[in-house]
Amino acid sequence: MKKISILDRVLLLLTVLLAAFQISYGLNNLSFLATWSYTAGFGVLLVAGLLLIILGFEGLESQIVVIVSTLIPLCISMGLIAEHLAKFIIPYLVFAALGFAAIAITRYAVEDKTATIVLAGVHGIAGSLITFLPIILSIQGKVSAGYFLVGIGGALIGAGGLLLAFLKAGKPILSQKTILTVLPILLVLMTGAFVYGFSFR
Repeated sequence: MKKISILDRVLLLLTVLLAAFQISYGLNNLSFLATWSYTAGFGVLLVAGLLLIILGFEGLESQIVVIVSTLIPLCISMGLIAEHLAKFIIPYLVFAALGFAAIAITRYAVEDKTATIVLAGVHGIAGSLITFLPIILSIQGKVSAGYFLVGIGGALIGAGGLLLAFLKAGKPILSQKTILTVLPILLVLMTGAFVYGFSFR
């Protein structure tokens, strides 16, 4: 396992600060469910960043970290649904609850291959929603053009999630060292894209 460097910790700290800023100042004038969902998503991101700063990359070996981290894309995508596609709130809530439960169960109860497929599937759906919905809304002119940056954040969170999923399954897309080197950069770019993109709401 790659040892965490000072630069990695600085980038993770920036991620934590950006997530804290979004929770404190970037969630105004939203419905209860949208506010709660975004707060939970960025809150988990904040805590995950702090844990990585304290524990190093060894913290990624915990199944609990894998399970809880799934809440980041699920909650942010739920916030987007609540904010822009209210008629799909109930179906997506059901998907999010079942998806999270499936990930939690398969992490411990089945073979790594099945667990990876479930994780990649849930991450893929949530990440695709975060990526494409803001971009489509921007193209349609329903939100400011800068809102597309939320979609960029979604693409980055999807890429990071899949890299970690396959690494955890023992079938990494890139080498472990490369993934762990890129991860802090992905996290800070992702969070920055979210914070700046959401400011165009």
